[in-house]
Amino acid sequence: MKIVKTIEEVRECIREWRREGLSIGFVPTMGYLHEGHQSLINRAAENDRIVLSIFVNPMQFGPQEDLASYPRDLERDCRLCEENGVDLIFHPEPEEMYEADFCSYADMTVLTEELCGLSRPVHFRGVCTVVLKLFNIVTPDRAYFGEKDAQQLAIIKRMVRDLNIKVEVIGCPIIRERDGLAKSSRNTYLNTEERKAALVLYGSIQIGKKLIKDGERDAAVLIKAIKEYIEKEPLAKIDYLKAVDAMSMSQVEKLDRRVLIAMAVFIGKTRLIDNFT
Repeated sequence: MKIVKTIEEVRECIREWRREGLSIGFVPTMGYLHEGHQSLINRAAENDRIVLSIFVNPMQFGPQEDLASYPRDLERDCRLCEENGVDLIFHPEPEEMYEADFCSYADMTVLTEELCGLSRPVHFRGVCTVVLKLFNIVTPDRAYFGEKDAQQLAIIKRMVRDLNIKVEVIGCPIIRERDGLAKSSRNTYLNTEERKAALVLYGSIQIGKKLIKDGERDAAVLIKAIKEYIEKEPLAKIDYLKAVDAMSMSQVEKLDRRVLIAMAVFIGKTRLIDNFT
């Protein structure tokens, strides 16, 4: 396994693999890897070579967000990657990815105007820009993203379609702790009491799934029941909780198509997201 820090080193490696006729799978991450990332790496093993990026992208963090405190552990990340068959880690510094006078962005409307896009207005411009740059650098055949970030996945799929990027974007299932909490690097921010309170997200999903199984198709009724369940937890504060079309991210009144029930909930100061369809 190689660890490189420059764009040219990545491109040199990719050129060599392409000359050999090898397929390339790509897993973009911000590091502090967990079992969710591991599942993406394992899925990427369907390719001849696996590239994983570790880059805490400053462009997708707002002024009051946790860029400086975002958890990092490169040594541990490299160990997990080597154990799971990653061939190349791209770990650039921000200066390698963004020139001092950088002023070109990948921006999107419609899909970014709901859910996380409302409460984090700069977030998806940063996500789209860095993912587009990484696609241009790595030129993978396939790229792998977790379905926990459902809006992000939909946005990247649309960007790839709209801009005719030659890469297959593959969504992979949410990986959860044994008690149901979705795996997230931000789970490390939770103290013992908050960690227990965070289970309200998974509990609310179970409430929603049962209602749907029992025949409920009114989105307002569904959201009201989930909201009431979450609000019983004193440490939980809802950022958003909505039923949206899984493709367009527009809000829906009826569950008459593939609908995403998405939520962002603060547990103390930690913002967690989860969803189900």
